[in-house]
Amino acid sequence: MARIPTHTIEDAPAAALELVQSRIVTDDVARLAAFYAGLVQAEAVLNDYYVEVPTGAISVGFSRRHFTEYREDQTACPGCPQHRAQIILDFRACDVDAEYRRIAGLGVDWLTLPTTQPWGNRAMIFRDPEGNLINVFSPGQAARG
Repeated sequence: MARIPTHTIEDAPAAALELVQSRIVTDDVARLAAFYAGLVQAEAVLNDYYVEVPTGAISVGFSRRHFTEYREDQTACPGCPQHRAQIILDFRACDVDAEYRRIAGLGVDWLTLPTTQPWGNRAMIFRDPEGNLINVFSPGQAARG
């Protein structure tokens, strides 16, 4: 049985590939990009085709479905499942409870309110306007009153 090495991101060796962006394909680029710009409190130039929202080391990109069309049909990928991919974007925050109060004002669909996880992270999970999952967490943060 192969052993999987365990180490933190800080002591991990440089990867051959570096993730520079997570991109969400959508029919409403401007609306979804505006939501994420508000979520991370960043400026973004909105349009209907392609937008990048800076989030620190990487960005979240949004492209129009017909611009980034990939075919989910059996001729393009025989045997591939016919479903929409599900993603979860993880955002680190200094204070999950303070972010909860701010993000609640965005009118999101909550799945998990701020909760301290068994492993010590304080986290909350909600959906963006198109149903994609967003996890906001603080490593090892104790609950705040």
